[in-house]
Amino acid sequence: QVFSLPAVAQYQARLVMDLYPTVDEDPLFRFLATLERERAMPPAVARSPELSDPAQNRSTGKADRKPVVSRLVTIALDPGHGGEDPGAIGKRGTFEKDVVLSIARRLKQLIDEEPNMRAYLTRDGDYFVPLHMRVRRARRVQADLFVSIHADAWISPNARGSSVYALSEKGASSGAARWMANRENSADLIGGVNIRHKDPSVAEMLLDMSTTAQIKDSLKLGRAMLTEIGGVNGLHKPRVEQAGFAVLRAPEIPSILVETAFISNPDEEARLRDELYQQQMAEALIAGIRRYFRANPPLARAQKLS
Repeated sequence: QVFSLPAVAQYQARLVMDLYPTVDEDPLFRFLATLERERAMPPAVARSPELSDPAQNRSTGKADRKPVVSRLVTIALDPGHGGEDPGAIGKRGTFEKDVVLSIARRLKQLIDEEPNMRAYLTRDGDYFVPLHMRVRRARRVQADLFVSIHADAWISPNARGSSVYALSEKGASSGAARWMANRENSADLIGGVNIRHKDPSVAEMLLDMSTTAQIKDSLKLGRAMLTEIGGVNGLHKPRVEQAGFAVLRAPEIPSILVETAFISNPDEEARLRDELYQQQMAEALIAGIRRYFRANPPLARAQKLS
């Protein structure tokens, strides 16, 4: 496929040639084969809340119910940007794409240590993945949750704190949320994607009636995340914001976008570069996932890997 793109971000007008392999090799085959083997095994016994997350009861002071997990849970982790799309860039030259990949890898390790959870990364290196392919990959592995990890940026260096976003059917919940969605959705232009080509599954997803239920569950997941993230970094907004993020459009998968900190804030840029903060953020995210599943155990479902 050959097409042209106008100037965008740091790139001049481009002539793009997309080359496709003559043999269609599924890049997810190995992951799916692993899931199939693990799902054939007897279900693992979930760890009790007291062992899995010592800090989980700090906000209520009450003992939570033991998680009810009768099958393997798959979490799709989506490190934002990548390749020719660096994402936001801090004053010290920190690339968003690098710090969010590091946090995602740390979170994957924590999830994989859980006996009842497995994580899948939509990208595991410095390369570009179109937004619709991130959604498709999550659906392909039948993810139970989709967590897109980013670092925020604003025109003022004073903006600070972490945020969580979910999809909106009725417009953005604030002007800032709309601006953020527009910025993240422009990733395909920077990455050289022909936006005139529409994936037929996108139209199907936009019209799917299950989107309403997805948004409801996404808000629950987002609130659980905010509770945990607030113990690591200040919150930019105390509620889950909503806007039309293209990467959150899988109708059957609760999906959120986490802005881990403001990379445009010099202090928070330094924190994002710090390995300890990256680990603390990853631990807060896994705690949020546990909190969500304690209140919303995954339903049993027939597994179909084709």
